[in-house]
Amino acid sequence: MTLIDRHILREWLGILGLVLAATLGLLVMHALYDELEDLLRLGAGVGEVVSYCLVRTPGFLATLLPLCLLVSLLYALGKLHHANEITAMRAAGLGLARITRSVWVAGVFFCALVWWLNATVVPWSVEETRKMWETLQVRQELAGKPASMVAARTAVTFENAAEGRLWFINRYSQFTGRAYGVTISERDAEDRETTRWLAAEAWPDEERGGWVLRDGRELSFDPVSGEMLRPAAFREKWIERFDEDPELMQVYDARPDSLSLFELRRVVAHHRETGSPKLRAYELRLASVMAESLMPLVIIAFAVPFAVAGVRVNPAVGVSKALGLFILYFIAMRLGLVLGGRGTMPVAIAAVLPHAALLGAGAWAWARMR
Repeated sequence: MTLIDRHILREWLGILGLVLAATLGLLVMHALYDELEDLLRLGAGVGEVVSYCLVRTPGFLATLLPLCLLVSLLYALGKLHHANEITAMRAAGLGLARITRSVWVAGVFFCALVWWLNATVVPWSVEETRKMWETLQVRQELAGKPASMVAARTAVTFENAAEGRLWFINRYSQFTGRAYGVTISERDAEDRETTRWLAAEAWPDEERGGWVLRDGRELSFDPVSGEMLRPAAFREKWIERFDEDPELMQVYDARPDSLSLFELRRVVAHHRETGSPKLRAYELRLASVMAESLMPLVIIAFAVPFAVAGVRVNPAVGVSKALGLFILYFIAMRLGLVLGGRGTMPVAIAAVLPHAALLGAGAWAWARMR
């Protein structure tokens, strides 16, 4: 790198580090302020609270990084422009692209960083945070509740359209790994019910495969008339062909924005295999998370001309532009989610629409500078 490249990069990264640290610290403090009372109520100690903050912190990075990149770029380049440094470089015959080439190279690195965060770190943070809450709840509830009531999810439903089975679970305990109050309906190719199982308990058999049902009845139906043919009570019944995954069953109907990337991929794969109408909402969320990896380059594309154009004023003016520019981004993002969710436009287009809007603003700014 030349002296100019090092100078530009040093000025920008120094401000980026300060902005990122300050914003991240504020978010962690806000989250801790909201959740500290609940953590203490569940009996969390000082070490567990610190561990919770450390695990929760990476989940904020992918969301914060684009905003911090924008603010730091506008401020750093605006500061250089205010000090006539950009003007001197351009007077020496250097174009704006040449002056900021180190920023573009760093932008490619940040794209890879956002991709890695979204694909690995953020999903880990989301799932580990959830596990920590569940562990604290289990520890508190064990003293006064039966095991079947500890860390239990209620009203779990799951449709396995490929196998023609529909599950209704009154309560699934993550502590015992068992479902309570289970109804399983099996249908034929013409969507007519043929068999129904009612069981007090059910759990997957890890050694043999399949599921074990306990204390229930098996009801058989005539597919044509719908009449019940014969009920059969059982103490314990093992059904090998039941291959449903309890982990998938618990997130099958969860809101797309509450799932980690790993869980989103599993739910999307299941809905795609079964042809579920819910597929689009989860696909749109997955595509939006993946499209976020383009944000660093898009931000650089419009932040650079906005920061060095116009009269030389206080560099804080450049920071204020971030608010107006991000209004455009959030409007476009919301519009893309609405249109993509309704099927008005393909999921991929809806996911990149906000980034295209920002890129358009950047192209307009570059054109004005020429």
